[in-house]
Amino acid sequence: MVDKPTILVTGGAGYIGSHAVLMLKQAGYPVVILDNLVYGHRDLVETVLQVELVEGDTNDRPLLDRLFATHDIGAVMHFAAYAYVGESVSDPAKYYRNNVIGTITLLEAMLAANIKHFVFSSTCATYGIPKTVPIPEDHPQSPINPYGATKLMVEQILADFDTAYGLKSVCFRYFNAAGADPVGQLGEDHLPETHLIPLVLQTALGVRESVSVFGTDYPTPDGTCIRDYIHVMDLASAHVLGLEYLLQGGESNKFNLGNGSGFSVKQVIETARKITGREILAIEHDRRPGDPPALIGSGEKARTVLGWQPEYGDLEQIISHAWSWHQKRHQPA
Repeated sequence: MVDKPTILVTGGAGYIGSHAVLMLKQAGYPVVILDNLVYGHRDLVETVLQVELVEGDTNDRPLLDRLFATHDIGAVMHFAAYAYVGESVSDPAKYYRNNVIGTITLLEAMLAANIKHFVFSSTCATYGIPKTVPIPEDHPQSPINPYGATKLMVEQILADFDTAYGLKSVCFRYFNAAGADPVGQLGEDHLPETHLIPLVLQTALGVRESVSVFGTDYPTPDGTCIRDYIHVMDLASAHVLGLEYLLQGGESNKFNLGNGSGFSVKQVIETARKITGREILAIEHDRRPGDPPALIGSGEKARTVLGWQPEYGDLEQIISHAWSWHQKRHQPA
């Protein structure tokens, strides 16, 4: 049996990256994590993932050169990005420096070490306001915030690096990551937290007094925004399939990761009430600028080309796994 190559996972101490590391380990890949721990969790790397953690930044070229010189890395999975949409509007410099310049620095260090397989964590935010739903991969990309713009820039950089240098990449544009490792070892733990499901569950735990509903007058069945929630373990499995596609000689490609169906804000809150058995106070507010009524992604291409088969498309399952994690991680003493 051929030994599997070591995979460098940048941002591997964060939410989606840590679940990808877990899935890589289960598939038999040795893993090294690079994370600056601004948002990542050292304790989860040490206690759950138990792989080597290099603390550092993708903008640190000497560190990257040392890392590639001392480890036989076969491919890179890149999750190291800042991802707060609002902050990207108020402090775009931070986002362009980290998400774009940091990625270019990483890619140049990879090329210097002759590493030419790259799996990139992109986003549905590259599409902007959707013209069609579900969104296919060939939908026009017109981001409405700097966060989405940085991800689209990296997609273009990767296309140019393939043409010029033969660096092969898979870009995954995902929709609303949600849920947690079904065993309860890993889950979502952001500070600050902005995602709906953890905010709802923290309200159920009493960590928050209420959850905000922004807009109840959208052209949707119940008036609230609809989003495509994709289980984090299904995201992770797609990344392993994308990696193997590249290692087997696949050409550069781009894939949406979505379930092709969506749930409204009110549906999420009602499902959380059912699963937790708790009263969850929801307070209605005006719409936020820039929130599309519905964001739903077609995952057909990933299913067809990669053989991706999401296992956890049910909202109750997603929230149930997240609830187990939040009770363990955030239950007040």
